[in-house]
Amino acid sequence: MPTCQTACLFTPPPLAPVHTISWSQPLVWLSRALRDIANAPLMSMAHGLILILIGAAILTVGHNRFWLMAGALSGFLVMGPIVATSLYAISRALERGEATDIGLIRSTWTQWQSCHATGRGGYWCMVKFGALLALAATGWVLISASLITVMSPVQVETLQDFMTHVVLAKDGQLFMQWMALGSFLAAPIFASSVVAMPLMLDRRVTVRQAVLTSWSVVLANPGPMALWAALIVLLTLLGLGSYLLGLLVVMPLLGHASWHAYRDLVDASAFASRDEPIEPAA
Repeated sequence: MPTCQTACLFTPPPLAPVHTISWSQPLVWLSRALRDIANAPLMSMAHGLILILIGAAILTVGHNRFWLMAGALSGFLVMGPIVATSLYAISRALERGEATDIGLIRSTWTQWQSCHATGRGGYWCMVKFGALLALAATGWVLISASLITVMSPVQVETLQDFMTHVVLAKDGQLFMQWMALGSFLAAPIFASSVVAMPLMLDRRVTVRQAVLTSWSVVLANPGPMALWAALIVLLTLLGLGSYLLGLLVVMPLLGHASWHAYRDLVDASAFASRDEPIEPAA
């Protein structure tokens, strides 16, 4: 006889309704994000600056250790939705007409601790989600390293080796296989995280609810979400390809836009706001 715990595991949790959108809506999110940056330039750009400094440190330490650098950068990029948590909070505060100062940033990160004890969607939801993303990034690096180690005609140890023997190889076959593998592995990560973090910031939901809601969004809007994924990849590549300097704008742009994506795609009004205090158990 199945236990309650087993039954609960296979019973779908209540999910927020999702909306369908037009193909052009991702461009609207970017325009709203630019408006948010203009309204809170210092707080927004500070996130981009922090990302640049972290990226520069990774490149400095791992420039002669390609797989170490690749692993660190992969984890760094995959964890982007979590790093952008306070950017979601800035966009929400601008919607509400609230202050967007350092106090907002501090309270955004500390408020998770104020609800850690009990209740749906408590403190550990962000930690659990971060662990899942970190596990995904680790898996990608290990699989990628295995592919290139087996298929490359020479040993790849530095970034120059990777560029010469993989990216710029004459036949390009290995690079195409590497890109196809990356796309295959990135798709479920995107589908699981596209609105998960803004939803967990805004409402008291579990990681399972947030991830399933993200999947519902993608399944309901495959075309627009594919465009949104392509825009994220393009803007991220522009940020990285400009010696990281472009991340000063790209990071806050994508963070703010992700909040507006959540607001357009998900109706979470049935769930308690994370700002509401938890009532003690009777």
